[in-house]
Amino acid sequence: MSTPVVTRFAPSPTGFLHIGGARTALFNWLYARGRGGKFLLRIEDTDRERSTPEATAAILQGLEWLGLDHDGDVISQFARADRHAEVAQQLLTEGKAYKCFATQDEIAEFRDAARAEGKSTLYRSPWRDADPASHPDAPYVVRIKAPQDGTTVIKDEVQGDVTIRNDQLDDMILLRSDGTPVYMLAVVVDDHDMGVTHVIRGDDHLNNAARQMMIYQAMGWDVPVWAHIPLIHGPDGKKLSKRHGALGAQEYQAMGYPAAGMRNYLARLGWSHGDDEFFSDEQAREWFDLDGIGKSPARFDTKKLESLCGQHIAVSDDAALRQEINAYLAAANEPALTDAQSNDLERAMYCLKDRAKTFPELLEKAHFILTSRPIEPDAKAAKALASVSDGILKELTPQLQSASWTRDDLEALLNAFAEAQDTKFGKLAGPLRAALAGRAVTPSVFDMMLILGRDETVARLTDAAG
Repeated sequence: MSTPVVTRFAPSPTGFLHIGGARTALFNWLYARGRGGKFLLRIEDTDRERSTPEATAAILQGLEWLGLDHDGDVISQFARADRHAEVAQQLLTEGKAYKCFATQDEIAEFRDAARAEGKSTLYRSPWRDADPASHPDAPYVVRIKAPQDGTTVIKDEVQGDVTIRNDQLDDMILLRSDGTPVYMLAVVVDDHDMGVTHVIRGDDHLNNAARQMMIYQAMGWDVPVWAHIPLIHGPDGKKLSKRHGALGAQEYQAMGYPAAGMRNYLARLGWSHGDDEFFSDEQAREWFDLDGIGKSPARFDTKKLESLCGQHIAVSDDAALRQEINAYLAAANEPALTDAQSNDLERAMYCLKDRAKTFPELLEKAHFILTSRPIEPDAKAAKALASVSDGILKELTPQLQSASWTRDDLEALLNAFAEAQDTKFGKLAGPLRAALAGRAVTPSVFDMMLILGRDETVARLTDAAG
């Protein structure tokens, strides 16, 4: 029986959940969820000066918005420092690590001399094979004994086999002189203790894998499956930065992007399943595999993100959209909708969600039902209203008061009315939109009338007629 898949996302709480981290979390989540495995969350908070509770909260909120649920409790790396040190002490006891008493000045002196002679500056400690009886009563670090010949092969599911000469690896420090464990040790111990089977992370960690493998092998632990994914670049091919829109996940929520659209877009950012662009979460979980990840950096494209988000809004459940829009308004520090507005919004959703790429766009289309009389037309709407005489609107309202309030009957009535005015309905549509919504871009006049109801429709037209 094969070992159940266990993946993890291990961010450092020194800032928000950036878009690259969100994609890494998504890939780990998809891989685990698609195989009935576990997706774990570890906060790598060993950098006490830069780690903040606020950053941890932002990461958790970003994952929650994206719908990336994790299994079990959130693990704090800092809280496990004693366990990390315990492993270093075990390696020391077994002769697989050693105490190094070299000072910073001595190491700097060694490197300066090597540089002057054109030799490798890789530090080789004279304490590696020293007799313990010669150890001074002085501060020391604990270093692992790296292999000094042969090669280390990182078998990577994305990058292929990556071979590193062992004479290029130094005797990495495991414990600092104050006894605190280094990050590289903590990562390996945590991944092993958490039962992580697959390490899916950015390819900026690729070189770390060879050094981390030294610890796995020295401890006799199984090495996880490696999958180092290329970083995300901006449209110009340069590393993604804030000027490209490299914002935190919560900022995308506050800009009004739906979570399903963001998940879809991030999944396609460096991974593909044939030519499929738009897909559901269920399809993503079923299709996602490591062999679909490309070796080249993906390019962030806001237009493609918006296109996918629009498609997801269009097929979303109306009640679910209502809930997500309420959450968006809170994230964006916008006024909340009243219960009545929220109910009306859901009722109107059928004619709002097509062609809206973001929630602000959808809410702009919904202006007619979220506003109240008297309707204040914007500049375009006011111009449209001025294009017809008040008399035409006054003539129309009595006919609407006695009309059967169905779409077919309203279409027939308005078309007949336009013909009687010796014009086409298209010429009347603009002024009617302006009177009903105060906007030039709205759902169809018929949809607005049906949603507003007879009394409100007639009242707005009466107001506009003056």
